[in-house]
Amino acid sequence: MNDALIVVVSGLVGLALGVGGLLAYWSSQRRRTMLADVGEPSLPEGSAEILSVVGRAYVVVDDVDGVVRANPAAYAFGLVRGHTIVHKELLAIARRVRADGVIEERQFELPRGPLGQGAIVVNVRVAPLGDEYILLLADDRTEITRTEAMRNDFVVNVSHELKTPVGAISLLAEAIDGAAGDEVAIRRFASRLHKEAGRLSALVQDIIELSRLQGTDVVLQGRVVDVNAVLGEAVDRNKLPAESKRITISVGGRSDARVFGDPDLLMIAFRNLIDNAIRYSPEGTTVGVGIRSRDGLVQISVTDQGPGIPQDEQDRIFERFYRVDAARSRQTGGTGLGLSIVKHVMSNHGGEVRVWSQPGQGSTFTVRLPMYEEGAEPEILPAGADTEGARSAPREGGSR
Repeated sequence: MNDALIVVVSGLVGLALGVGGLLAYWSSQRRRTMLADVGEPSLPEGSAEILSVVGRAYVVVDDVDGVVRANPAAYAFGLVRGHTIVHKELLAIARRVRADGVIEERQFELPRGPLGQGAIVVNVRVAPLGDEYILLLADDRTEITRTEAMRNDFVVNVSHELKTPVGAISLLAEAIDGAAGDEVAIRRFASRLHKEAGRLSALVQDIIELSRLQGTDVVLQGRVVDVNAVLGEAVDRNKLPAESKRITISVGGRSDARVFGDPDLLMIAFRNLIDNAIRYSPEGTTVGVGIRSRDGLVQISVTDQGPGIPQDEQDRIFERFYRVDAARSRQTGGTGLGLSIVKHVMSNHGGEVRVWSQPGQGSTFTVRLPMYEEGAEPEILPAGADTEGARSAPREGGSR
């Protein structure tokens, strides 16, 4: 009897323990579910799907400015760090929208990193998302803003550069009119008038060439080009200014490879390099022009015996209107656009331009272009062909 009682009691204790364990398990699962709900706030129905396809950086914040959700672009732009919005400007606009419910759109220039090095320009649109959240959509406008600034700077620089020769021409015309009885003075003023007119013409020509560069699609409009022929044309265009300074243009090498591109633009680039070398070389010296093919590239080098370029100036000489020595550039008649044109032409053709120079030892400019790979055979530019559209009279250029 006692044994039977012990068995029954043991069974009841085991049952109680089993029921207690099951209840504890259910309670634990329920707590986990509740914690999960708290850790992942629920957005209004359908908003998560919409945010995944908007194609812009986005941040969703709650009523205490905590980041509920953000995509990788928001972190890449430096708008969010951890679960916090980094910039006080964004927090301020989010709070205003939370307070009055009115959608706002602003553009900000914000530091990109925690140390403030580098900046990003973002267009931010902030709107309520349901009853609890605020949505910030950010669009990167850095490159567009930079391009607009460059365009504005270019217009300002062109206006400044045009004023100098135009003003000089006006003054010289008045001087000629006032010296009607002085033949020597008239000749002197006329000579300077001719020089300023040439400078103005060169500047206008360079601006036209830059405009053409921006409107040319080399991929669609290009063809297979014999670089030897285009380089020979560029050398011929520079013979007259070289002879006026008793400078010899020495051409060496030849390339059997061809490139794909616009022969007119390539000729303009080569002509500018050679023209630049002539301008900064002393009288009676030699300008070397070399061409060769190597490692899938066609390489053209132009070497002068000029004053050279300081190391700290070499990264800037390809900027529009930048001059190492402004006074010397005015004496040589340079427009400050020649090397900028070279850089743009090479970039449009998938190539590059480099410079080696030391003060007192001259300079060597080297352009490299990818060889044309055999395949479809567009029209090949024959040697001596007329590069139509680039046949303008030799003009005064240069960028140093």
